[in-house]
Amino acid sequence: MKHKGIICGILAAVCYGTNPLGALPLYAEGVNTSSVLFFRFSIATVILGVVLIANRKSFAVTRAELTTMASLGALMAASSITYYQSFHYMDAGIASTILFVYPVMVAVIMATFFREKVTATTVTSILLALVGIRLLYKGNAGISLSTMGILLVMISSLTYAVYIVIVNQSSIRMSTLKLTFYILLICMSCLMAYSFTSPELHLMLPPSPRAWFFVCWLGLVPTVLSLLLMTIAVHEVGATPTAIMGALEPLTAVAIGVIVFDESLTFRLTVGIILILSAVLLIVMGKSFHLRTIKHTITTIVRKTWRWKS
Repeated sequence: MKHKGIICGILAAVCYGTNPLGALPLYAEGVNTSSVLFFRFSIATVILGVVLIANRKSFAVTRAELTTMASLGALMAASSITYYQSFHYMDAGIASTILFVYPVMVAVIMATFFREKVTATTVTSILLALVGIRLLYKGNAGISLSTMGILLVMISSLTYAVYIVIVNQSSIRMSTLKLTFYILLICMSCLMAYSFTSPELHLMLPPSPRAWFFVCWLGLVPTVLSLLLMTIAVHEVGATPTAIMGALEPLTAVAIGVIVFDESLTFRLTVGIILILSAVLLIVMGKSFHLRTIKHTITTIVRKTWRWKS
């Protein structure tokens, strides 16, 4: 695997995992989830448009490219809408846990339609990540799950999986910046169109300068940076490895909860974090994975840390 793709995949997941830093303060100020979603993509589109203009890049695209980008934008909108709609039927923690079946879907799609070999390393990584993310969820035992909620999250997972596969298999040859701009523009247009057909999606302006700051945060870090880095990672290392590295998204959210929002770091969370890191390490190391390599890496880190403390 190429180091560039691995680094981009990890950074993409970490950036996306910072969603709580922007979303929770907005919810606290009374901004509904639909408005958060719309302004997140709107701000992201404006940011990328300004960057393209500043760099004097052409906005010209062919009809074939526009067709592919329209599909990607519609898939992004569908995934976002169904995911946020699922919050009406189940706890957000459960929804985010179920959502992570998308690496499995990516692996199945790639193996079925593109004859990508599913290795033992890939299967092990997916299983470790799934178990780890399940441990990160701190829900109440015995809670019943809504059939509609599960259906919405599964649709969200499937549309996102198809999005990743199309990015991987697409023959579009343009800058990642321009590609992401058009995808977000079409996604925003789809959300706007949906707002006119659904009474549940009413848009409201952020009520304060502080709220606008967090809207801009959502547009820049977990949207622009995350999607740009994810697109690069998919092209460099493939769809399935990038999807598995996405396990760092909920891990980042948990870390933010512990560090910023004073949530407790329990033994269960610690085990979940270790499993997710192991899954990512497996997929990063690939065929060159050896216990001796892990041992050497850990020993080196411990020695350097000890010297730094001394």
